[in-house]
Amino acid sequence: MIKNIKNMQPNALIGYSLLSMIIIVSLVGAIISPYDPVEADFLNRFASPSAGHWFGTDEYGRDVLTRILNGTFTSLRVSTAAVILSVIVGVVLGACTGYFGGWLDRIAMVVVDSIMAFPGLLLVLGIMSALGPSELGIIIALGIAYTPSITRIVRGTVFSLREKDFVEASKLCGNSDWVTLFRHILPNCITPIVVISTSIFTSALLSETALSFLGLGIPPPEPSWGSMLADSRNYLGLNPWMGIFPGLAITFTLLSINLIGDALRDKWDPYMRNL
Repeated sequence: MIKNIKNMQPNALIGYSLLSMIIIVSLVGAIISPYDPVEADFLNRFASPSAGHWFGTDEYGRDVLTRILNGTFTSLRVSTAAVILSVIVGVVLGACTGYFGGWLDRIAMVVVDSIMAFPGLLLVLGIMSALGPSELGIIIALGIAYTPSITRIVRGTVFSLREKDFVEASKLCGNSDWVTLFRHILPNCITPIVVISTSIFTSALLSETALSFLGLGIPPPEPSWGSMLADSRNYLGLNPWMGIFPGLAITFTLLSINLIGDALRDKWDPYMRNL
């Protein structure tokens, strides 16, 4: 394990360390915090950062640090669920269309191209307007928006692999198309799936924040980075901590994920390895 850490790229080490610290601090901090993230305390409205409230309080007297910690867990949970949904649907759809082709491929690609014709955030906004603000609605909307990217990656990879010798050998051994596809072809698609999923996770996190900022995300008073930024707009002049600290939480989280994504791409992308 120590050897693996020594051989790890600096950006990967920084990214993994930073993301691990963010996750651990958010989980532990949210549990041990003495403050309720949604309960108002009007006697402590707009309290400056102090020993009692490290990041100050908001317009309702709620502890900003506690809300950031709970918002971190909420944003990561929603983004992770959206990526998992898009990967499951995209892998199954891309694998089937890339391997079997025919009418299934033509119909699926028409649907995929239709979804990709819309800007991602605009599509998510349209879906959320129909579903209404809710955590499940965000997961479904983001999952639908990012499924086409996974589908195309998997479809192209499977299409290039289905004529390889090991596929023919699997068929000669008497394996069915489904066994050949899911046991022998899909394992060779793991690398591009992981790399694209990291990129999608970053976009999903930003989209969730944007939706909450616009009032279409996590319903208040549940803490969310986007809603905290939206609430701070009218108070930044006199109470800048209400917007600065949620913004820093978003920045460092996205930085850690991007560093991990760059490290994975550098490690597994043949073109990047040869540079």
